[in-house]
Amino acid sequence: MDLGVTLPSTNINEYIRVLKLARKPTREEFNMIAKVSMAGIGIIGSIGFVIYALLTELPKMF
Repeated sequence: MDLGVTLPSTNINEYIRVLKLARKPTREEFNMIAKVSMAGIGIIGSIGFVIYALLTELPKMF
């Protein structure tokens, strides 16, 4: 039975090529990534809290 799932490549040359292209981010790039990540976590957490609050408080009203 074919599930359409393929195994990751085991060709080590592909991994070496990616590592050669990678570089360490500058401090400015790192700070920007950190800020965006924290904002995303905060937004997702806020949405989750609002949904939780609505689902726990609305049933008490009725």
